[in-house]
Amino acid sequence: MKLLLTSAGLANENIKEGFLKLLGKKPETCTALIIAYGQNSEEDFYINKAKEEVERLGFMTIVLNMNDCPGISTLPDFDVIYVCGGNTFAILKKMRELGLPEYIKKQIEIGAVYVGVSAGSIIAGPDIKIAGWGVDADMNDVGLTDTQGFKLTNISTYVHYDAERHFQEVEDFKKTVEYPVQAITNDQAIVIENGESAEI
Repeated sequence: MKLLLTSAGLANENIKEGFLKLLGKKPETCTALIIAYGQNSEEDFYINKAKEEVERLGFMTIVLNMNDCPGISTLPDFDVIYVCGGNTFAILKKMRELGLPEYIKKQIEIGAVYVGVSAGSIIAGPDIKIAGWGVDADMNDVGLTDTQGFKLTNISTYVHYDAERHFQEVEDFKKTVEYPVQAITNDQAIVIENGESAEI
């Protein structure tokens, strides 16, 4: 199992290098599926930015915008599953409606690298309730009651971390859960390979 959990994708050069090392293949020979939930022009902007970022590395890329996706029954296998950010609660709810959690887990089991960006990183963990914690919390406007994540890792990721702004709330959150919590800035990432984690 290979995971790269980020706050801001592959813009940082060290994170990009860590991703390519984790991939272990030439991007030109690989395909990437970008999963996003673009519901407005701002979110569409970031989806296009992610697509350009991945394609610049040489990947053949397909974007799955869950906002206008009828289903996933015809999705092939991919070398990279790249899950974009947005409202974590809304994204996970929509993923479940489309049957994406099962598909994603199968792809990772057969060797795909999972890249999480912001909400995509949170969803990979044991539970997404960290997304609703603190001053920059996502609103659970979709009424999601089951907040279990994909459980690809037991680490819950606090994204977009700024020590001055978020230190105390992260420490407070840690006291409410029994699993590890790791905070990452926009220039940091967590690499997980075969159960071993390291920070970039």
